[in-house]
Amino acid sequence: MGFKEKIYNALKTVPKGYLTTYKELAKAVNSKAYRVVGSLMKKNEHPKEIPCYKVVKSNGSIGNYSAKGGIKRKIELLRKDGILVENRKIKYFEKRLWKF
Repeated sequence: MGFKEKIYNALKTVPKGYLTTYKELAKAVNSKAYRVVGSLMKKNEHPKEIPCYKVVKSNGSIGNYSAKGGIKRKIELLRKDGILVENRKIKYFEKRLWKF
């Protein structure tokens, strides 16, 4: 299994109501390639199966979203999962952060 598949499989395990960071995803597969994780999220061709909207920056800001609808859609999906977003930052970030 390649790096991409490992990252996507790890992301699929994040429960509803939680999110993770690029750094945490990389750490989950014993890597420090945080930027590569970001690139994989950007290139995700299956956002319905691989919930890349759940990946945010380590400082709690939502980051980007290249799927249809952009950042506005990412915020909608996060809120649908029960995650509060204010000024493009996750409210109660530490409580919602999923660590593998």
